[in-house]
Amino acid sequence: MITLDPTSPVELASAFDAEHRALAIHKTDTERLICRKYSNLVHRTPAEYVLAFARELLFTHGHRWQAYELIAAHKAAFQSLRVDELEELGQGINSWWAVDSFARTLSGPAWRDGLVSDELIIKWAHSPDLWWRRAALVSTVAFNNRSQGGKGDVPRTLAICRLLVADHEDMVVKALSWALRELVYFDPQAVKDFIQEHEHVLAGRVKREVGSKLRTGLKNPRRKGV
Repeated sequence: MITLDPTSPVELASAFDAEHRALAIHKTDTERLICRKYSNLVHRTPAEYVLAFARELLFTHGHRWQAYELIAAHKAAFQSLRVDELEELGQGINSWWAVDSFARTLSGPAWRDGLVSDELIIKWAHSPDLWWRRAALVSTVAFNNRSQGGKGDVPRTLAICRLLVADHEDMVVKALSWALRELVYFDPQAVKDFIQEHEHVLAGRVKREVGSKLRTGLKNPRRKGV
């Protein structure tokens, strides 16, 4: 039984890490059980404590998605996020899974909820680092994913897509396809017009996958999945 010392996020992060390393089987379900346990432990602590705890998990122990989910589950901690905190927590995103965890869990919802401005995401879209450019696109998903509270935002989504329409880095191309496919649920005509307008510069993958989504509702009908 852990006794929470609100002055010791370092010790709490060490306890989390020890439980994580002791798992007989490492998979998302078993790891998420630990996240829920610690979310319950800190749910009444101040936002500053939770952010310090999350930083320890991320930067000392390398538990990236777990740190993000703990913040997202703590209302005050999540609502305290601003530009500096987000960019600090995004340090080291260098793979598709790290970017998508960051953008789906933190930056996209923070942008959707008005905690950060359009200018931040536009800055990322102009980044020389392909992973931050991907983060800009994946952040748009929060506006358009209905299962996570998205209500659709055509102007913001297409503004970021337009900035990266000619970017042919593979991870950026895949994120652009994803962003447009999510928007299909809310405004298929706007997506169709976008594809037609930029057909001469869009990567073939984007035209193929988004076109399939528009026609059939599926990313790839042969694989029967989106």
